[in-house]
Amino acid sequence: MRLPAYLNRFAESRYARLSRSYKPSAALTSREASMGRSEDSMRARLFDQVSNLTFNLSRQAVGALAGRVGGLTLRIGSTLILDKSQRKRLSAEQRAWMQRAGVAIHDARTTAGLSIDGLAEALDLEDKTVLQAMEQGSATVSFELILRLTSLLARNDPIPFLISLVRGFNPRLWALAEDWGIGHLPTMIERDRKWMNIYRGNDAVRQLPEAEFNQVLAFCKSSMETAMTLRAGHWTPPKASDSGEAATATDKATQRARHDEPDAAS
Repeated sequence: MRLPAYLNRFAESRYARLSRSYKPSAALTSREASMGRSEDSMRARLFDQVSNLTFNLSRQAVGALAGRVGGLTLRIGSTLILDKSQRKRLSAEQRAWMQRAGVAIHDARTTAGLSIDGLAEALDLEDKTVLQAMEQGSATVSFELILRLTSLLARNDPIPFLISLVRGFNPRLWALAEDWGIGHLPTMIERDRKWMNIYRGNDAVRQLPEAEFNQVLAFCKSSMETAMTLRAGHWTPPKASDSGEAATATDKATQRARHDEPDAAS
């Protein structure tokens, strides 16, 4: 049912007068502005919380571990820049791990587009020389600094990076790790990385259809099993002379078979 035209005109004019006469009170306007500022403040606090999430989680995880094993703190290990004579007292293996960890930090820093000064500022370090010494493989540092470096430079793949740094720069903590029976982890992780790099470095294999990829995978598995069998000494390849004699015997048998065949013309 439609309203009469004069009622529609009356309603429209009434609504227009009410709209022109309405003005929000000063208290309401102030309250809305306050709510807007409050929302901005909440967003800023939320951003800070998200920015610090990785580092806070790392601290909480290590704190929980300290409660279980006792005596472990984030500051385990001391920051010490080693000179040449001090480095010579270390084992060759330890020096190699320190050098490897230093290269890992340098590569991660340059990939992130950070200078030494920028990294020191991001870590809130007053002295950048400790970072320079770490990249040169000539420092020991606390577990806290290792965690902060990992949180900043290796968020996408933190575990190998963390273990490498602990192995290289915190011998005291690494000794505890070996006592806990996890000292083999860096070697195992590095081996896994080498296998993955072989796969990642071959684009043709990565683009294979599923069926063909499974065939290549089965061949690789068979090759690995063969290599392990050879290493264990369970299989000895035939000697060249033996294979030559076998080929000669085969040729003679073939010739005799041809000689004994009946003549097709007869």
